[in-house]
Amino acid sequence: MSEKLIYWLRELGKEFNDVVGKKCANLGEMSKVGVAVPDGFAISIPFYRKFLELTGAAKEMESFVRAIGHIDTKDVESFEKLSQKLRQIIEEKEMPSSLAEEIAHYYHEMCERRGEEVTVSVRSSGPQSRPGMFDTYLNVKGEEEIIEKVKKVWASAFTPRAIAFRVNKGIPILGDELGVGVVSMVAAKAAGIAFTADPNTGDERKVIIEANWGLGESVVSGHVTPDRWILDKGTLEIKERYLGKKEYFVTLREKGVEEVETPPEKREEYCLSEEEIREVGRLSIRLERHFGVPQDTEWAFDSRYEFPRNLFFLQTRPAVISKRDGIEQAIDIMLTLFK
Repeated sequence: MSEKLIYWLRELGKEFNDVVGKKCANLGEMSKVGVAVPDGFAISIPFYRKFLELTGAAKEMESFVRAIGHIDTKDVESFEKLSQKLRQIIEEKEMPSSLAEEIAHYYHEMCERRGEEVTVSVRSSGPQSRPGMFDTYLNVKGEEEIIEKVKKVWASAFTPRAIAFRVNKGIPILGDELGVGVVSMVAAKAAGIAFTADPNTGDERKVIIEANWGLGESVVSGHVTPDRWILDKGTLEIKERYLGKKEYFVTLREKGVEEVETPPEKREEYCLSEEEIREVGRLSIRLERHFGVPQDTEWAFDSRYEFPRNLFFLQTRPAVISKRDGIEQAIDIMLTLFK
């Protein structure tokens, strides 16, 4: 029997971390504990290796890296040269027909289930968590465009920043191999993030939720001031709320996405209802209990469905907790001003 190279998200669990990457493995795990995730499939790391082997890209990349030799960690030009060549090798290779047919098969099955041509996000999924390191492509449609974006996600493991990170950490230059999630887009009316502990103080009695209109990218990027709520973890009572400026939001175009200025009336209105806030909190706590540590979740409410069927979780990972109080953080900020 031939090796399985693509998996439906619903087939996965956390034991698949090294096969499809942490993000895709966690999506499968979430679905097993009663948390809704979008339909989709995971292109495995062995699929990526097969692509490199069949196209000859693996040998080309290894030869080029050997020829470069030792890299000075401060030599920005070397990182740029490496990045340009390694990304070019991947992106210019044609996807072998046997692999292209597999991607097309899974995508067409998604479309058949929906009864229409599905738009998807194409997301990186590595065995190690590297938040914000690799590329994501939103609102992608059609098998040809998906295949193009899959190659671009693989190639994003070789940006100058990613290469510099590995070199400085003593990780081989070719050391990051990525799985790719092809996940149905949520037509988000509002989206955001939730922490099941205060990321600044480590207070595990709280759930902190931040959200904006449209897709969650504006919240994740930190480029807008979102609405914010603090919940009591035991009762889900909303203890504090802050109306964000919500200067702009991210919405779907026919292809891709765009930033749109938020109308004045939307800026003065909270983007989530109280029942939506509590449902995000309730399910985020469920994920914390399942994974055993405080979680950092991403989620969205789909405008095409009724509450609560419209809430989909897009990612969960262990929350990064600083466990420092506000005074300590303020001192740190002041000290950086005098360096």
